Amino acid sequence: MNLSTSQITDTKFRKISKKIVSEMKRLDVPGVAIGIWHKGREHTAGFGITSVEHPLPVTPDTLFQTGSISKTFTGTLMMMLVEAGRVDLDAPVRKYIKDFKLKDDSVAKKVTVRNLLTHMGGWVGDYFNDFGNGDDALNKMVRDLAKLPQVQPLGTIWSYNNTGFNVASRIIEIVTKKSYEQAAQEMLFDPLGLKMSFFYPDDILFTYRFVVGHQKVKGKVQVARPWAIGRAGNGVGGVVSTVRDLLKYARFHMSNGRRNLISGKSLRTMRVPQADAGPRGMMGITWFIREVGKLKVYAHGGATNGQQAYFFFIPEKDFACAILTNSDDGGIITAGIFGLVLETYFNTKPEPPTPIEIPAMELKEFVGRYKIGTECFDLKVKGKYLMYHHIPLGGFPTPDTPPGPAMPPMRFLFYEKDKAIGLDEPYENALGDFIRDDKGRLQYFRIGGRAHKKVS
Repeated sequence: MNLSTSQITDTKFRKISKKIVSEMKRLDVPGVAIGIWHKGREHTAGFGITSVEHPLPVTPDTLFQTGSISKTFTGTLMMMLVEAGRVDLDAPVRKYIKDFKLKDDSVAKKVTVRNLLTHMGGWVGDYFNDFGNGDDALNKMVRDLAKLPQVQPLGTIWSYNNTGFNVASRIIEIVTKKSYEQAAQEMLFDPLGLKMSFFYPDDILFTYRFVVGHQKVKGKVQVARPWAIGRAGNGVGGVVSTVRDLLKYARFHMSNGRRNLISGKSLRTMRVPQADAGPRGMMGITWFIREVGKLKVYAHGGATNGQQAYFFFIPEKDFACAILTNSDDGGIITAGIFGLVLETYFNTKPEPPTPIEIPAMELKEFVGRYKIGTECFDLKVKGKYLMYHHIPLGGFPTPDTPPGPAMPPMRFLFYEKDKAIGLDEPYENALGDFIRDDKGRLQYFRIGGRAHKKVS
């Protein structure tokens, strides 16, 4: 495997790279690319291989799926239309999609564009489907959302909502009178010089080196299939790119905008807190806002079938980082490297809260099954711990996709009332919170960004 760091001369970047290499070996992650921008200097590297079946060395120019980092592209396109006076963030979706339907018609009438871009819609957000590669794929997907249950009241509880971005992408199509992909190409990719950023089904991307996803099945690393998420999901998670292009994109977002494109004011507006995302911090317009020490970090992650990514920038430090991996376990690497990067470059790092023990009798209230969309798990008590037992349901990237491998059982402890911290990978140091109704009855456990409803 291509795992050498000997050619890296910058000491800080080399430290980061060495940790990536050691974690790749520990976790059996086939490939990783990383890029860091700091005060006018760019450092990039690739490690490992593109595929266990047809291995090629990963380089900084290797294409990965960026997953939900794509949502920030959708948000940027929408803000360009807002600045041009063509979209109003607080207008109802039905101003643009006249026949927009949801299972709860009162929500369909009231939901706004801002609700979509801040994950405040409240209906099932993890629903994926493939309506082919035609220009009507996204329209068909949005119509299909009418069957999804409303899980939380509109605008009340922050819970990650992929399908809201199907709707936002469709608004962009209607307003621009172009396909989502064409709008992104002409409004963002071309002006910013993102020459190595693509959407499937554009087969040009396959003329360059690209990775496939991987998952571990019974201890063995296997290629994850299918590769594509379907055209209808391009505005949700379809950007295929490189660490170099993502750093270019970050520099744009840290800039004062581009004439005839978007102003710095509109870019900064995307970084204004819009909703409380609980233990995940605050939610801007598509950007997660995290405070680590005195640093204010703007970030987004991404996960597709066997690929995990993380992308963040710190405007006040002229700093950006992109980490792309081709394994389900790559999320463990991205989480660890985030902390190491902040420690190495800024002498600060996220400090997880200190767990506290509560009597086992008090834990029984939290036992049960929790579910939202394709996400499901049981919470059980084992000694002093709440045990998280993952129940794969399948459904990604299409409803009939069979369940993948389950995550291992993981221990949780509380660190405050109704707030818990994971103790084991892949949820080590992941923070979750239990949400109650106004009468104090337990309703949801929000972990992994989703407010899962207690169903039993």
